[in-house]
Amino acid sequence: MDFDLTLILMGLPVAFVLGWLASRMDLRQLRMENRQAPKAYFKGLNFLLNEQQDQAIDAFIEAVQSDPDTSELHFALGNLFRRRGEYERAVRVHEHLLSRGDLSQDDRHRAQHALALDYLKAGLLDRAEDALLKLEGTRFEAQARLALLANYERSRDWTHAADIARKLEAAGQGNFGGRQSHYLCEQAGSVAAAGDAVQAQALLEQAAGIAPHAPRPRMDLARLQRQNGDSNPSLATLSQAMLAAPEAVSLIAPHLAQAAIEAGRIAPALAQLKSTYAETPSLDVLDAIVALEAADGDTTSSARDWYARHLEKEPSLVAAAKWIAGEKLEHEQFHPQVQRALDHAVKPLTRYRCAACGFEAKQHFWQCPGCQAWDSYPARRVEEL
Repeated sequence: MDFDLTLILMGLPVAFVLGWLASRMDLRQLRMENRQAPKAYFKGLNFLLNEQQDQAIDAFIEAVQSDPDTSELHFALGNLFRRRGEYERAVRVHEHLLSRGDLSQDDRHRAQHALALDYLKAGLLDRAEDALLKLEGTRFEAQARLALLANYERSRDWTHAADIARKLEAAGQGNFGGRQSHYLCEQAGSVAAAGDAVQAQALLEQAAGIAPHAPRPRMDLARLQRQNGDSNPSLATLSQAMLAAPEAVSLIAPHLAQAAIEAGRIAPALAQLKSTYAETPSLDVLDAIVALEAADGDTTSSARDWYARHLEKEPSLVAAAKWIAGEKLEHEQFHPQVQRALDHAVKPLTRYRCAACGFEAKQHFWQCPGCQAWDSYPARRVEEL
């Protein structure tokens, strides 16, 4: 067969035209896909700005399907699932990211951090711990340690919590001495409940050394001493607490009065409380003074006189209710009803309120049951804030 050069020359323009048409079709399809992906992406952003999370999720799913290699869309979708409480779907998105071989090292760490947050929100603390520990040495290390600290606190693993707190403090992330003191107090409580008073006392003394101005270590130590029948050391410990933590005298005063009565040393305790009350009037301190005077048999001033003088210093519905309880009214037959109404009205005023989240409670907490913040409850009750 003869080689026909004419046919080849005629075919070259045809091949060129076909190649040009194919390239134009590929470019058109690429442009169409690129238009569709950003359109779905911006549609999702618009829904997010309007707080329409369901529609935003649908738009991001559409964008991910159009461009499955875009990691940012996966991160946005996973975060949306977590915010919606759909933790299983969030975990699947972030696990899919981690399984990709083309993911950069930084994005891999970011996906690991997001996965850890998914587990934390879902309450899967063991899995969260494993995921967070893998972030040591990455740019998410500080955030991971803070999350680990919260994780260990929730599970009441005080030993590991103290270890993380020391690392955070060494890295310049803040002062965690107060928290470490609380951790030691929590451990002392567990040890004392198990019957080892000696070890519990050692832990509380260590806690007082770490946070010398914190009231809790000395208050817990004084309670332990009283439980062991050591009223005099307990009274001395509480007197030291009054000096070391003057802002917490309202919390310490009732325990000081009780220890003084048990130790038979009312006079020095009474002098200390009166001096404290003169500087900073407080109803809890006043109640402790009244209790000590009653135990001492002092009749020079009655409880009602103290509450009347307190009302001269500052208005207080609680003090007024206590004063009127011993007052003889003109229509005495209505006194019980009036007293019940007053007692009901003052109940909310005698609570403690968390400064971080506003959670109110009848008793004082070192760690808020609502937001888990430490030392967020002021020593004074709601009426005196």
